[in-house]
Amino acid sequence: MRAVLITTLAIAAACGLSACGFGESGVTVSKSDPDYQGAELFAANCAGCHTLTPAGTEGTGNRGTRVQGPNLDQRTETHSSALFVIRNGGYSGAIMPQNIVVGDEAEEVARFVAKYAGKDAGDE
Repeated sequence: MRAVLITTLAIAAACGLSACGFGESGVTVSKSDPDYQGAELFAANCAGCHTLTPAGTEGTGNRGTRVQGPNLDQRTETHSSALFVIRNGGYSGAIMPQNIVVGDEAEEVARFVAKYAGKDAGDE
């Protein structure tokens, strides 16, 4: 019974996370860019909640929902702050899953975010 409950909860969580995504339009970073792999990883793991145009992600379609993440086109991040957020589930740890990517993949995503986030910051 306990195994069935755990499996059911895991499936529900996976469905919930996939449902929060609004979509992707495709990575626009060149495959020859050293940060291309970070863009691909970001698109695969972060698209459901975060907008970042170079990764082709649009975040959640309903910006009023609690699962939305910051629009990273409008917010700059350093490598160390991005890595902190990845490892700790955001700054509050309340919504974003901790260690959504780990190890070298976390480093690649953090480098990509630090390089490309904030392109629209200050344009308003």
